[in-house]
Amino acid sequence: MENYSGVIIYAFIAAIALLFGGIISVIKEPSAKVRSAILHFAAGVIFSVVSVELLPDIMAKHDILEIAIGFGSGVLLMLAIRYFLEPKEEQKDDPGFPTAFIVMIAIDLIIDGVLMGIGFATSRETGTFLAIALSVELLSLGMATSITMASSQINRTKTILTILGFSALVLATTLISAFSLVGISAGYLEIILAFGLAALLFLVTEELLVEAHESKQNPLLTAAFFGGFLLFMLLPGG
Repeated sequence: MENYSGVIIYAFIAAIALLFGGIISVIKEPSAKVRSAILHFAAGVIFSVVSVELLPDIMAKHDILEIAIGFGSGVLLMLAIRYFLEPKEEQKDDPGFPTAFIVMIAIDLIIDGVLMGIGFATSRETGTFLAIALSVELLSLGMATSITMASSQINRTKTILTILGFSALVLATTLISAFSLVGISAGYLEIILAFGLAALLFLVTEELLVEAHESKQNPLLTAAFFGGFLLFMLLPGG
């Protein structure tokens, strides 16, 4: 790791993108259609990260045991979070802190930080691309988090504190990963990427898109998903 300042700068950019997206949605709460569009867009960007960044790296090595361990662990963890932390059916009508959703977002942010860290540990060019691309995801994810907390009737102070905590999590995870994962073995990297793949897919299919579909849908809202997917693909280096 030769360029410490580059890692720190891009890690801060990613954290600020998340914070900015969250605060914008807190200041002016979007309408139901705008909320759905933002959630669709965030889901599209994350899905594109999975397709463009994670899957090619995983399939390049394609160690069946390592993929099974990583992917299976990711699925089991997300299912456990859903089972133990989500309100029971009879309690879902009562407003409250969306614990399961927040934990899933936190795991997603840790994965994003690790991906950026791995990128910088590999090369400055790879790390820079991932930081820029994931900053787009974090901007929309920050907005999506604020929207979900607002729909759960969480006050602005708690929402902003949560977003601040998430930004600090992204920053810390990126820096720790960049400086500690230098020289990581291909086997451990495969497991980490497969775990991240499962967690991100779960977040998109079981949280973001489910909530996005709670309002009346139209073709433009659906197009937001594909717009987010396309944007990541078009970024330089994608």
